[in-house]
Amino acid sequence: MNRTWKSLLTASLMTLMIDAHAATLLVGSYTDGQSEGIYRYRFDSKTGHIDPKPLQVVKSVSPSWLVLSADQRLLFAVNETKQGHASSFSVSDRGEIKPLNQVPSRGDEPTHASLSQDQRYLFVANYAVAADPGGSLVVLPVAKGGKLGEVVQQVRHKPSGVNPERQAGAHVHSLVVAPDGQHVYASDLGADKVFIYRYDGASPDRPLSPASPPAVELPPGSGPRHLLFDAKGRHAYLTLEMSGEVVMFDVREHALVERQRLPLTEHPDAAAKASGGLHLSADGRFLYVSNRGTANEIVVYGVSAEDGRLTLLQRRSVEGDHPREFALDPSDNFLLVANQKSNQIVVIRRDPRSGRLGETVQTLSQDAPSDLKFIE
Repeated sequence: MNRTWKSLLTASLMTLMIDAHAATLLVGSYTDGQSEGIYRYRFDSKTGHIDPKPLQVVKSVSPSWLVLSADQRLLFAVNETKQGHASSFSVSDRGEIKPLNQVPSRGDEPTHASLSQDQRYLFVANYAVAADPGGSLVVLPVAKGGKLGEVVQQVRHKPSGVNPERQAGAHVHSLVVAPDGQHVYASDLGADKVFIYRYDGASPDRPLSPASPPAVELPPGSGPRHLLFDAKGRHAYLTLEMSGEVVMFDVREHALVERQRLPLTEHPDAAAKASGGLHLSADGRFLYVSNRGTANEIVVYGVSAEDGRLTLLQRRSVEGDHPREFALDPSDNFLLVANQKSNQIVVIRRDPRSGRLGETVQTLSQDAPSDLKFIE
């Protein structure tokens, strides 16, 4: 074999080795400042480093939450603005993102969305800062090519009114599909409830209907935010934004039965209580929860294999301000934090055995990041 062929072979092998550790990181952001929308980065799951030069920038107005289809060929975003929208994009084999269409969400400041298991509908949570008319959940059909249709169903909840400043209206913060694919859970910060809906994909005009029981009540003024199920659907975990707590539930059929409620911080000051996102490790042994406010931490819990209960393991600074969302990378060796107000993405090393978070391996400047998703 001559030197030319040896060089080509060596170069090809090195490329394969690099690609074996490569993943695509998508970053949603707020565009009130310098950000332009959705950023696509190359992430090295061996070193934990994000290539600072974006592979692509997709212009979109405040795409604060991103949703990938099951085959990762479609991307959806909520545009968190007054008179909000939902946007649809195609994703090529090379990860290139192209806009498909955008439709109104029929509400203000949408903050979250999820896809039905059959991929036929996108459920959007209109948070709505203003109490009147308040927030709502809406259902948008997804065509075969990925384009979104107009809203086919809209539901509004009655607020609790416990906190006159933050709960005078409904504020739907997230919509989560259960592992059984037959139920959708709407966490409403303004109502102090998680509402439960049955899903029927064969009913095009009304895919969602109240389940029985129709909701689970949370403590007055607690403000439920994000809900997460374990892989088997036996347990669920919920952040309470206003009280700064995390709740563990048993799932009985589709009902949520509270078993444990823990504070995310020991500080009594209300400014330190601002629960955010939560994620389980791939093996289900550890739960990670963000707490914003003056705390700005990731709280790490061990998860009991027997009953799903939580044990506090660690509180780790995010080394920034306002961890809007975070994500574990595909290798589960790194945790990435989107610090919205300090304009940065922080990459922290993770020990898969102990679940603990270690050193910071990178801090990447990124204007107002709000969500992180990986394409594998």
